[in-house]
Amino acid sequence: MQKLLYLTHRIPYPPNKGDKIRSFHLLQYLSKRYRVYLGTFIDNEEDWQYENEIRKYCQDVCVVRLDPLSAKIKSLLALFGNDPLTLTYYRNTKLMQWVKAVSHTGSIQEAVIFSSAMAQYVEHLSDCRRIIDFVDVDSDKWRQYALSKSWPFNWVYHRESRRLLDYEKKVAEEFSYSTFVSKKEAELFQQLAPDAASKTTFFNNGVDTDFFSPTRDYPDPYPAGKKILVFTGAMDYWANVDAVNWFANSVFPAIHTKLPDVDFYIVGAKPVRQVQVLANQPGIHVTGAVEDIRPYLVHAAVAVAPLRIARGIQNKVLEAMAMQKPVVVSVQAMEGIHAVSGEELLVAENAMSFADQILFLLNSSEQATIGRAARDRVLRDYTWSANLSRIDPLLQSPIPAKV
Repeated sequence: MQKLLYLTHRIPYPPNKGDKIRSFHLLQYLSKRYRVYLGTFIDNEEDWQYENEIRKYCQDVCVVRLDPLSAKIKSLLALFGNDPLTLTYYRNTKLMQWVKAVSHTGSIQEAVIFSSAMAQYVEHLSDCRRIIDFVDVDSDKWRQYALSKSWPFNWVYHRESRRLLDYEKKVAEEFSYSTFVSKKEAELFQQLAPDAASKTTFFNNGVDTDFFSPTRDYPDPYPAGKKILVFTGAMDYWANVDAVNWFANSVFPAIHTKLPDVDFYIVGAKPVRQVQVLANQPGIHVTGAVEDIRPYLVHAAVAVAPLRIARGIQNKVLEAMAMQKPVVVSVQAMEGIHAVSGEELLVAENAMSFADQILFLLNSSEQATIGRAARDRVLRDYTWSANLSRIDPLLQSPIPAKV
């Protein structure tokens, strides 16, 4: 088998959060076709236990410790230069030397780069086939952050949005192909980077539908006699924090007033203080990390995804759909998901609409019907094997001629 260089900004295991889910399944797919050389970072001490697990898929692995505090300080110093803070945050001499050592013989003809931050490590490999999976248009995510923050953070985020977009465009023009998590995300980037539009495509995320199956016998984690609304996700991620705070304060009180037996569960690791305090409100529970997310999904009445800042495809929505749950999503969380509103999930445009949609589900017999339709949609359009196969022709394209 041919050698392939694969770089990720975070160890692609365990597949328990957005970027790790995609990066792991991509690694798993590539390992069946190539001898993979993986370069990656670990920014959470708990993840060191998974280093041997990830080596099972690779010919060689270079894992570098990344201290978030030191990386933030280093990246802030980049404000005095022209680079995006993202690049400085993930710049590391050890990983750069490893990449050069792996590639110096010329035997690496394919490189798959996961996220814009890692492209800096293969800028010198102009004679190999380089594919970057941007996943999302990160520069636009920073633009959205800037719109919701006050000075000086809005200035920093606006700067990052501009500088990162410049870098994304440069990478897209120089690399063989760029991929994104959805057609809509790819179309946005084609508008932002028209010179690379012909080399820009997408492959959707998938769901392990055998794992996320509603037919198994899962223990019920909820109190008897309660109807449960559930939100799942990493609770130290700002977009999730913003979503649950908005839902808890602007949507849930209207539901709880009419139906006091309804509880709202926030399920996810590392809840920040802003999330923890929500548990002081009537009917709201914050679990922190759980061993298995599936019981919390299958025994809930409705899953909610009230994100106001979102890019790409929300795995939390696909997983809930796979578990045959009716899901109420914001317009932003719906982006990139091909599903029929009103039949396979429900879309809410504002707080009142969110409350109305949830109350409709809780008071009707449509929950099961929408849940079955949701899983059917996932089975049709969101399996990993079908979606990842879209990368095969990209890896088989002609290697750029040396200049």
